[in-house]
Amino acid sequence: MKTTSYVLLCLIVACGPVAFADEPAASPTVELSGEQLRDKIRGGLLGQMLGNLNGLKHEMKYIHEPGNVVQYTPGLPNGAFTDDDTDFEWVYVLEMQRANTILLPPQRIAQLWKSRINRRIWCSNEFARQLMDLGLEPPLTGRFALNPWADFNISGQFLCETFGLIAPAMPQTAGRIGLNYTTVAIDLEPAQSTQLFTAMIATAFTTNSLDAILDAGVSATDPQSDLREIVADVRKWHKQYSDDWRTTRRLVKKKYSRHNGGMRDRNGYELITASTIAALLYGQGDPAKTLMTAFNFGWDADNSAATAGTIVGVMKGYRWMLAQGWSIVDRYRNTTRQEMPTDETITGFADRLIDLAEKVIIDGGGQRLRINGRTVYRIRTEKPGNIMPLPNLDEQTAQMRKSLKPKIEAAMTGKSSAQQRAQAAYLAICLDLSGEMQTQHPTVWAESIKSLGRYENVLQAIYYQANVPRGSMLRKRATAAGLKRPAERKKLWE
Repeated sequence: MKTTSYVLLCLIVACGPVAFADEPAASPTVELSGEQLRDKIRGGLLGQMLGNLNGLKHEMKYIHEPGNVVQYTPGLPNGAFTDDDTDFEWVYVLEMQRANTILLPPQRIAQLWKSRINRRIWCSNEFARQLMDLGLEPPLTGRFALNPWADFNISGQFLCETFGLIAPAMPQTAGRIGLNYTTVAIDLEPAQSTQLFTAMIATAFTTNSLDAILDAGVSATDPQSDLREIVADVRKWHKQYSDDWRTTRRLVKKKYSRHNGGMRDRNGYELITASTIAALLYGQGDPAKTLMTAFNFGWDADNSAATAGTIVGVMKGYRWMLAQGWSIVDRYRNTTRQEMPTDETITGFADRLIDLAEKVIIDGGGQRLRINGRTVYRIRTEKPGNIMPLPNLDEQTAQMRKSLKPKIEAAMTGKSSAQQRAQAAYLAICLDLSGEMQTQHPTVWAESIKSLGRYENVLQAIYYQANVPRGSMLRKRATAAGLKRPAERKKLWE
């Protein structure tokens, strides 16, 4: 059963067509020299890697109480290595270059995952990867009705920073690009976090004012988004306790830790968004202080540190960062992704982003000029704005049920492969159509459930890898539909 047509329908219903902003010819412009663009992109990527990799030893260490890191010097003395904060984006970036395409289509994204993204993936991304084996493509793999992690998982944040880097001073475009890739695994509020942080990163190219950067990010979110309240709370608490980050951390935990520190908290957008904003405010534009604050706030600390590090890295620039004497070895070692280079460097990765940024600038109506022997980019700037509003979940699910039911029925009544029947059974379970299908097509339904049962990793994801609120509902529906729980849990990747 082909999914591309209704995948696109769901995307259009949710956020309108994915395309670059069509600004009027007279829209404002800003100029960045080639040296400035390179310096800021390289600085942003280095800041992201420092936050991510230096933050790994603090990841999930400080849950009920904050950390107590009192001294920290950024560094990568052995170079950088692939981790999920950067290597998903790395896969996309190489393919975007190869195809000379900024917005890769859903089918190609799914193909990339199947061939290259099979190890060291967790939570919403891990679940999305199993759905791809059923033939599902983005953004269905990230719809909350089908992926029980998608309403809170922080993939909307930690898979988005690179896309802010390739859209300088173009926050709406940055959001569109980011959403094309983060909605592979997330939905709802996490999609707002993509827009929040890509807008902040894009804005950091033209101002060092944290207030202006935060205002731009907030303007990129839906007015009804929880993120607006989270950002406002942290800004308020920082103003009240400007020399006391611990009090702000305590207030964040009190208000936004709602699951006693369990995975729903640790991996949720609420605490990580608050931690990222607090790191920026208490860090006051200093990379080391910013990252140390992110580490101490805790929870999934490497993620908040990576995002905050990207923003301050753009603000400070690569040359400033190198001038601090930090031990940085220019290496990006591939430890996770199949069919990807083994000889990448940090600057090589950044140079790929610079090439893509030039394309984004020109596609957005900007220019690459030579002025007095120097390369200058004239960028058509954008005001930050919300491009994917928060959907009404009931309406979204009803629309999916309406658009996907004919496809499910076609698999039940026509000639279909085992994969198509398995996919149809999964969709029917998630959309609460299994009882109807079982009554109307009992023989084919039994065959479809049997086909779905052969996808062992999908069953593992349903029964053992979705210990989140929505996962309980999915397991009850799956069992009622005839699926059998695997006898034991196994790892989905090695």
